[in-house]
Amino acid sequence: MLGAATNWSTNLVERYLPDPYVLVLLLTLLVYAAGILFEGASPLAMARYWGGGFWQLLEFSMQMVLVLVTGFVLASTPFFRRILSAIARLAKTPGQAIVMVTLVSLAASWINWGFGLVIGALFARQLARAVPTVDYRLLIASAYSGFVIWHGGLSGSVPLTIATPGHFTESLIGIVPTSQTLFSSYNLIIVAALFVLIPLTNRLMLGHGGQPVHVDPAKLVDTDPEDAGRIDRPADRLEQSRAISWIVGGLGLLFIALYVIDKGLALNLNIVNFTFLFLGILLHGTPYRFLHSLQEAVKGAAGIVIQFPFYAGIMGMMVESGLARSLSEWFVSFSTSDTLPLFTFWSAGLLNILIPSGGGQWAVQSQVMLPAAMELKADLPKVAMAVAWGDAWTNLIQPFWALPALAIAGLKAKDVMGFCLIVLVVSGVVISAGLLWG
Repeated sequence: MLGAATNWSTNLVERYLPDPYVLVLLLTLLVYAAGILFEGASPLAMARYWGGGFWQLLEFSMQMVLVLVTGFVLASTPFFRRILSAIARLAKTPGQAIVMVTLVSLAASWINWGFGLVIGALFARQLARAVPTVDYRLLIASAYSGFVIWHGGLSGSVPLTIATPGHFTESLIGIVPTSQTLFSSYNLIIVAALFVLIPLTNRLMLGHGGQPVHVDPAKLVDTDPEDAGRIDRPADRLEQSRAISWIVGGLGLLFIALYVIDKGLALNLNIVNFTFLFLGILLHGTPYRFLHSLQEAVKGAAGIVIQFPFYAGIMGMMVESGLARSLSEWFVSFSTSDTLPLFTFWSAGLLNILIPSGGGQWAVQSQVMLPAAMELKADLPKVAMAVAWGDAWTNLIQPFWALPALAIAGLKAKDVMGFCLIVLVVSGVVISAGLLWG
């Protein structure tokens, strides 16, 4: 049954899924028309909402780009590459390669979403060298499937946002510590279940999904920077200076230590980015090597940079026209205190296709879901985590976030999203059950 579902899913996606840039343009037109048809907004008003929202997520966009860039920089250090290569050599069969890349991606994504995206794709490349008979499409899809866990992990933007003093919903819910969200029993159970079921699902899809793709080993050669040969200028010495990297990197680690002493493990996006950045500076050894890695990392962020404003524009139309509120209120209308987290999760998954930004989506849904949770006397932290999980869940079929991994792998979204659609169903059942009965 799973084999037949996989064959159907991959065929459907390969035929009908457009490029992510085309998809965001189509979604823009869809929301524009929906605002006119269902909310009664005029065409001119919808155009104003779209243009007015286009640049509203610039600060958050920069944070997201830095999460990706600093995660890439750290994952591409010789230290981490050696670790990945050594682990990859343990895989002897395609099945072992699929399970291993899924577990590594899950673990890395739980630590940091940008790190997980990059480390999964880099590890998949190493595994494709070690096991050249593995289906490269499924291997990369497995690497990406671990990304579904990120919003239940240490870089989850919603739980970190509401744990940060001064967040925009503080007047409603106060400061919510991560002990009530990320480290709650129901969230840890969901995470543990996904660590078991996603690798199993990916393994069972092996051998299905149409003709397998075996990658050319020549495409998997890592590009390491060549250290400058002769040092002719004082500037060359500075670029090759390990002392500069060690001193600046050490200063960064000193700040992190002081932060932990002062605030404990109160993680937020800025401290996560700071940590990955300065570990990358240290482990690359010289400014020259760090800058080479940085240039590669920025290439992977190109799609995010250009598409994020379009999604911000979509968010502007969704919010200002009332579409987002209407959709959220519809789910709330038949919810109880026990079922509100479940229906919040489903509505967040639907909205995430239109607003693929954890922080942006929280800004929209919190205005409806939090007052509803207070009125129904539902678990406020669980409702917040339901939004977080919904945002992560449908990323499996939203190619926006797959762009960096696909760029590293040399594949297109249509090559992997069919497999991810199957994982979407399995993970959706797991998360729904955890939020309802956890």
